[in-house]
Amino acid sequence: MKDYRLNLTVNGREESHMIDPRDTLLDFLRETVWLTGSKEGCGKGECGACTVMMDDVTVNSCLVMAVQAEGRNITTVEGLTVNRKYHPLQEAMLECGGAQCGICTPGFIMSAASRLKKNL
Repeated sequence: MKDYRLNLTVNGREESHMIDPRDTLLDFLRETVWLTGSKEGCGKGECGACTVMMDDVTVNSCLVMAVQAEGRNITTVEGLTVNRKYHPLQEAMLECGGAQCGICTPGFIMSAASRLKKNL
């Protein structure tokens, strides 16, 4: 049942897709625009593995309905990479062995990037 046209910006790119209005933002990012950096860990907003920025505010994308992102600006962990160069936080996680299994790492990076953006 894809009967809602979602228009938003993801990582600086305008997107317009027909979606099922029951899709979460996480579903949309992973299954429609194929940005798989955000992960579903718990599906309840407790773990943060699905963290993205919506208009520069961190949200658990598993709890946000995709339709709520209409007209908004979404930044995923992939959006931190510019010209194939990792963001300094991504570099630091690699250099310091902070990646662990990789499921929650994107959420850590997005939360830290949001915090730095507010404080710089």
